[in-house]
Amino acid sequence: MERKKFIKTCSYSCFGLMGAAFFLEGCSGPKYLNAELENEFLLVPLSAFEFEKKQEKKFRKYIVAYNSRLKYPVSIFRLSDMEYRALLMRCTHKGTELQVYGDRLQCPAHGSEFSQNGEVQNGPAETPLRTFLVHVGSTSLKIDMR
Repeated sequence: MERKKFIKTCSYSCFGLMGAAFFLEGCSGPKYLNAELENEFLLVPLSAFEFEKKQEKKFRKYIVAYNSRLKYPVSIFRLSDMEYRALLMRCTHKGTELQVYGDRLQCPAHGSEFSQNGEVQNGPAETPLRTFLVHVGSTSLKIDMR
């Protein structure tokens, strides 16, 4: 293959992948929320989980909440209308900030994986993630950060 044709083909492929990622992100992409910290509680509005698709109300599987007073963000998984799980996004292996992919968290440094319940799915980490008590109110979640 000629060099110019190869570069052109690769460029089109990259643009196509970026476009696909953009459209897939809109389906149920993560939401990052600067959450309020009131005393020892992280306050998250339930509306942060909502989005509209084709004029229909849908719910995100998780959001990532952060606050400047917290060293690490907190991932909050919506398991049902009244059940949520909050996890500190800090790898228990070496303390690297985790990334969320669907229903799991992954460490970009060494590859440890954790379930949405915080359990180790793949090492080198051996200890589960720190979880927080979540109080579900009528319009918001109160996450106990103690």
